[in-house]
Amino acid sequence: MVVLILAAALVGLGLFLKVPARGIWAMLTVFWLALVGAHLVTYPAANPVSEAIGGSLVLWAGLGVAVVVIQLYRRGLAALRARAVAAPGPSQGTFAPAELDRYARHIVLREVGGAGQKRLKGAKVLVVGAGGLGSPVLLYLTAAGVGTIGVIDDDVVSNSNLQRQVIHTDARIGQPKVFSAQAAMRALNPYVIVRPYNRRLTEADAGPLFADYDLILDGTDNIATRYMVNAAAVAAHKPLISGAIAQWEGQLSLYDPARGAPCFACVFPQAPAAGLAPACAEAGVVGALPGVVGAMMAVEAIKEITGAGQALRGRLVIYDALWGENRQITVTRRADCAVCGAVHAANG
Repeated sequence: MVVLILAAALVGLGLFLKVPARGIWAMLTVFWLALVGAHLVTYPAANPVSEAIGGSLVLWAGLGVAVVVIQLYRRGLAALRARAVAAPGPSQGTFAPAELDRYARHIVLREVGGAGQKRLKGAKVLVVGAGGLGSPVLLYLTAAGVGTIGVIDDDVVSNSNLQRQVIHTDARIGQPKVFSAQAAMRALNPYVIVRPYNRRLTEADAGPLFADYDLILDGTDNIATRYMVNAAAVAAHKPLISGAIAQWEGQLSLYDPARGAPCFACVFPQAPAAGLAPACAEAGVVGALPGVVGAMMAVEAIKEITGAGQALRGRLVIYDALWGENRQITVTRRADCAVCGAVHAANG
């Protein structure tokens, strides 16, 4: 106790006098040397002095060795940290040299260029669904360098998903899809910010969530959610790229009533009767189909962000994989649309 009190007094005095940390350690080292010296003078005979300061040379010698080892370990660890190269991570604003090389094929495109790539880096895109369509969408938006990508889904990876949901792996079966997708996206491009939302999208949180993004992509596989996503996008005045697949056929369009295009409800004012639009689990789907349609959705997102080409506003693309055919249907807004009629009226 006497030794501990004296050591604490030395530390307290050093702190009071604002002695640097090295100085305090030097004071403690001198104190330790004095203790060891006192033991050496009286060793091996026991006497009141040695008993008062611990009574054991081995104790204080062992303590000194332990402190030296700890200090050497800390110094070595600090040296390794100083030499370590920081891993790349998400960045805002300017491009890192590695990013310029990564996006070189975009930058040389006349329709994208450096300005378009900068718009991609500054864009915030929300993808609803991390399944068949969400998989290629998320991978290609990540590879393209979209700066912030949100993904919302409440499902977990299952074995039956892996036939078409290429962002997931066998090792991640049972894991929430958004975290599985996040792992794949971070592995593909560490310069992109990924925001996973492991929950089901509801009407209550759709509005605040959509408000934080520039563009919404819907890759869900049930009609009720697609109507809800459309209504929330209309209310938030956000463009919506919506895709759908079944068996051998897929479709997509850009719904944007705030800029003169119809919304999803304009084109499909009523949900199909029960049994007419079965889910993939019931009707089946060829595994590569969501890759085709999802990649097309990603292309449309890149075009929308960069301003390249002509967007799919007012056009519905239908892809028939079984016969290798593409068709386009012109779609127009409806002034009496229950979802976006007020927007149409405001825009004249």
